Amino acid sequence: TPPRLSNGEPFPTFYYATCPRLTAAISTLETTGMMEEMTSRLETDAELAGAYAAAHDDYIAARSALKIDVPEVENISAGGMPNRVKCLHSLIAHSLSAGPGVNPLGDEALAELPEWWKHLSCE
Repeated sequence: TPPRLSNGEPFPTFYYATCPRLTAAISTLETTGMMEEMTSRLETDAELAGAYAAAHDDYIAARSALKIDVPEVENISAGGMPNRVKCLHSLIAHSLSAGPGVNPLGDEALAELPEWWKHLSCE
């Protein structure tokens, strides 16, 4: 999603999971307490916090590459980055788009999902 919507509203979320089956699986995962556990780990694990901060920077850099100036969302990413976890949908979408190793918590959440794609497509 571009950082400025067609109605002019600034919008920081860049990566989205749009497949209904994927978003349903992520929603189920969000009910498990995973986000709170991840946020707690960020407070005590400096290496994880650093990698998550780098994911925040990657997210902003990818959005900035669109060359659409939106000062209202400058240095704002999504999903709670860089200090907390508040939306696994955003983190998983970032991991799927950027590839493994970019967003450590998105990668962890993605690994916990069932194989939602095996039996039915997203159509």
